[in-house]
Amino acid sequence: MRLLNMRHYVLVSAVLGCALLPQTIAAQEAGMRPLADGETVQVAADTARTDADRQLRALYEADWQWSLAEYGNIEDASGRIRQGGNLPAVDAGSQARRMAHWQDMLARLDAIDGAMLSSEERINAAVFRANLQNDIGDATFREWEMPFDSDSSFWTGLNPRAGFGTAAEYRLYIARMNDVPRYFDAQIANMRAGLRRGFSVPRATLDGRDASIAPYANTNAAENPFYAAFADMPSAIPAAEQAKLRAQAIEAIDTRVAPAYARLLTFFREEYLPQTRSTLAAEAMPDGTAYYAQQIRQYTTLDLTADEIHRIGLAEVARISAAMERVKSDAGFDGTLAEFIIFLRTDPQFVARTPDELMGVSAYTAKRVDGKLGEYFGFLPRFRFTIRPVPDEIAPFYTAGRGGLESCLMNTHDLPSRPLYNIPALTLHECAPGHSFQAAIALEQGEKPAFRRNTYFSGYGEGWGLYTEYLGEEMGIYRTPYEKFGRLSYEMWRAARLVIDTGIHHQGWTRQQAIDYLARHTALSTHEVGTEVDRYISWPGQALAYKLGEMTIRRLRAKAESALGARFDKRKFHDVVLALGGVPLPTLEQRIDRFIAEGGKGLDGVSYN
Repeated sequence: MRLLNMRHYVLVSAVLGCALLPQTIAAQEAGMRPLADGETVQVAADTARTDADRQLRALYEADWQWSLAEYGNIEDASGRIRQGGNLPAVDAGSQARRMAHWQDMLARLDAIDGAMLSSEERINAAVFRANLQNDIGDATFREWEMPFDSDSSFWTGLNPRAGFGTAAEYRLYIARMNDVPRYFDAQIANMRAGLRRGFSVPRATLDGRDASIAPYANTNAAENPFYAAFADMPSAIPAAEQAKLRAQAIEAIDTRVAPAYARLLTFFREEYLPQTRSTLAAEAMPDGTAYYAQQIRQYTTLDLTADEIHRIGLAEVARISAAMERVKSDAGFDGTLAEFIIFLRTDPQFVARTPDELMGVSAYTAKRVDGKLGEYFGFLPRFRFTIRPVPDEIAPFYTAGRGGLESCLMNTHDLPSRPLYNIPALTLHECAPGHSFQAAIALEQGEKPAFRRNTYFSGYGEGWGLYTEYLGEEMGIYRTPYEKFGRLSYEMWRAARLVIDTGIHHQGWTRQQAIDYLARHTALSTHEVGTEVDRYISWPGQALAYKLGEMTIRRLRAKAESALGARFDKRKFHDVVLALGGVPLPTLEQRIDRFIAEGGKGLDGVSYN
């Protein structure tokens, strides 16, 4: 028997009832010898590493439990996070209390010797640190005083896209409905504070956005979107209890929900809109230069300046333009690229006749992708997603689609603005192997800490989504030159964002400049161009994540392919990328460097035969 490290020593000490130092035990036990100096150093190092890992786990696990309680969430047996019976506290006092918590967590994290962490815990520490820094950054600039943008808002999404499975879930939903007035009052107070200091959504992006509030102010409960969840309740809930729950829902809508939305609608129309800022740039707001730099860092997870990003965008636009010219030629079009784009926008062959036709193209794309996944991934998640239309109340100004764990949204509003040649790329990005697939794999990494399974970084996540559009070329998903051009148009869309976002928020571009640039370089419809530009104006920095993330992933794949040669297996590469969950892009690069050093090793327990 030899004592190899302190963990073995502790076990022996407990068994023998002694507390001798490793160096002196040998004199007491036959067959043992004192450890050499080098072995003693290793014992100390292993002990320090174990202690550092333990300290870090205790810290992020305590923070995770705090966050669940703080935001009123419930973690179910599958690891999925659901809302409890109340909406989060968003008042200024609660925000200040959270800021203090995050600062304390960061100070305690700084006190842990990162050099002593194991490789896996170093990743956990990097993710935990980035989360804390992002939260502190948002709090520093009091982002809660601008709690919505032209694309997303705090007042939508409070009602579910479908019903619930149990009576208990319905009761929690009704409790949240009754909490809407308090939640809205706090949000209104925050927005008033933002208006007073010139920190608001730009007025130019808000035309018609009150239409997303009005349906919820309907006092006819049966027509209010909040009641839709009660229309078809599970038969497992007894009829008498269903009737009771419906009555409670009607009362909540009549007395709490609809009046709260009516007050919000009045505030939005009569107070907020008239006082919103006329400027566009994030840098035009209080401490705007620092604020925009923080947003760039948060969404891209990279240390890049606005000018650097603008130059990267211009180079990518030029590269993709050349690829578009080649596809135009493949399509046999006799004309300029600008004329080809006009043809794509206006020819009726590319327009779905019904919402179901558009949804059918998306669903068929998803099933064709299913047949290819095994060639590109070794680990396939069990969790399934569905495809739904964007809700009517937000569809007119919502983006083309959005993916999530349980469902992908496809926008079927104004069908001429949703050309069918874009749908394959959009489906890859939002559904599989994009966001829904990505979220399912993150959820099913049971060995990961809970906070890791529920962390999202836009640079990583949106970078992966755009990378999967490129992957569709390898998979053979794009069957016509038009669909291939749609893929390139979507890539150009994300490259143009690098130019437009920095142009607006750093270089002083006008809204019309941004619209003209996006329209000139992509085949997006006029409607989509307008809604997208409004999104970039009102959500600084987020649009930068897609292209910079995709470029990082493609560069890392090329790096691995070059280093590993015949040993490179794209299934193993993709598995390693997705098994990380959500991480900052520099952390992803460190993991791929390790992947290369390990000879292209895939995930343990996954067969790659």
